[in-house]
Amino acid sequence: MQRILKYLFWTLSVGCLLFAGWLLLRIFVCDQFVVPSDSMTPTLIVGDRILVDKLIAGARIYKKFEFGKDIPLRSFRMPGIRKVRVNDVVVFNAPRGYDRNRIEFRINYVYSKRCIGTPGDSVSVRDSYFCNNRYPHPIGNLEQQRRLAETPDSLIHPKVLRAMPYDDRRFGWTIKNFGPLYVPQAGARIDLDWRNCKLYKPVIEYETGGQLKYTEGRALLDGQPLPVYTFRNNYYFFCGDNVSDSKDSRYLGFVPEEFIIGVVRRISYSEDPYTRNRRSGRWWKRVE
Repeated sequence: MQRILKYLFWTLSVGCLLFAGWLLLRIFVCDQFVVPSDSMTPTLIVGDRILVDKLIAGARIYKKFEFGKDIPLRSFRMPGIRKVRVNDVVVFNAPRGYDRNRIEFRINYVYSKRCIGTPGDSVSVRDSYFCNNRYPHPIGNLEQQRRLAETPDSLIHPKVLRAMPYDDRRFGWTIKNFGPLYVPQAGARIDLDWRNCKLYKPVIEYETGGQLKYTEGRALLDGQPLPVYTFRNNYYFFCGDNVSDSKDSRYLGFVPEEFIIGVVRRISYSEDPYTRNRRSGRWWKRVE
């Protein structure tokens, strides 16, 4: 009897240690996600299991496990190896987690996209090709961008063609021609004219918790004049490689740095979600 109890205790102890190790690995080092959509085709396809490296940007640690509508994210980030860079494929929480036209955190609303702009960059789309003022190299999948450039506007649904800030009269931005748009960096100051109020309203309201309006030639935050604003946090601009079919920053706007989960490094394995056939050619494939 004692031998059986000893064996059960040993088995339970080993099981608890393995579970604790697995949990710590997921929290601090690496996690796995399943690709559910075609937005990153051909880099990532539906059914890919992607490994997300949390050591690069530093693991995000929650201060409070309380999530839901109107509850702000409370977290801090462990020291990382480096910052997220342009052309990194990143997993992050969608900036409009509850689709209410404002930046909100939703723990299980996760996207995987490519980084087009980092804090302090100016990003744009010129004839369907991504541009960054501080990054002279090609960004994303050029073949997909070429296909979008060759597609007449008349063949694209207006809701798909139009891009933020959805002001056709004063901006007229589309997914084919967009920007230039400054990506907010902590400490940077902007004058709040009508243009910047339109572009950065979600960011300012997210950081302050107030309501921003532009009326009678001036910006008002909760009714108080606000001629200049200093950003408190860093933000990023992410887009899908499948530029014709990707819900990303061209529609949703900026992603707060605290929403970033990690950088995608490899596909662990891939499985067709309909046939359950495993795609052996994609196993342990490096994501670039």
